[in-house]
Amino acid sequence: MAYDLEEQDQIDALKTWWKTNGNMVTWVAIVALASFSSVQGWKYYQHQRSSQASAQYQALTQVDSKDIKAIQGISAQLMEKYTSTPYAGRAALIAAKANFAAKDSKSAKSQLEWAAKNAKEEAVQSVALLQLAAIQLEEKTYDEALKTLATKHGSGFDGLFADLKGDVLVAQGKTAEAKLAYQEALTKLDTQGRYRHFTEHKLEALGS
Repeated sequence: MAYDLEEQDQIDALKTWWKTNGNMVTWVAIVALASFSSVQGWKYYQHQRSSQASAQYQALTQVDSKDIKAIQGISAQLMEKYTSTPYAGRAALIAAKANFAAKDSKSAKSQLEWAAKNAKEEAVQSVALLQLAAIQLEEKTYDEALKTLATKHGSGFDGLFADLKGDVLVAQGKTAEAKLAYQEALTKLDTQGRYRHFTEHKLEALGS
C-alpha cells in the first residue's frame, strides 16, 4: 500500500517515537498486566479463604453446645487464621456463649472483647458489646459495664444499649438517671417490638 507524503511522515514519526520510547511502553504494559494478575490472584485467594472460613463456621454451628473443647478449637482457628472474614467475629460470639454457659465468664468476656474490636460486621461488634456489658452487670462491675455501653456501636442498637444502661443505673441505685436511660430507649426501640414492652414495664416500676 502506497502512502502519501503526510502519511509517510506520520509513520516515520511514529517509528522514531517507538524507537525512543518503545521499551518504556513495553514495561508499562508488563507492569499493568502484572498488577491486574496480582489483583485477580488476591481476589481468588480471598475467595478461597472465605470459602474455607465458611466451611469451618458451618461445622462450628453443628457442634453440640456442651462440647466446649470442640467449640473452643474451631472458634480459635477462625479467630486466628481467618480474622479478615466475618466468620471470625461470629465464631467468637458462639464461643463466648458456650463459655458463659459453662460458668467460664473470664473466657467469655475475652472472646466478646475480641469480637467487639475485630469483628468485620457492625452488628456482631454491637452484640458483643451488649453481651459483655450484661456479664459485667451480672458481676456487679457497674463502671465497666457503663464504659462498655458508651463504646461506639451500630445506631440500630441504640435502644438496646440505652435499656441496658438503665438496668446498670438501677443496680447502682441511680433511679433518676435510670429513668432517663429507659426514656431514651423508648425513643429508639421499635414501636412494634416485643422488647419495648419490657422497657416500659421497667420504667413504670420506677414510678414514672
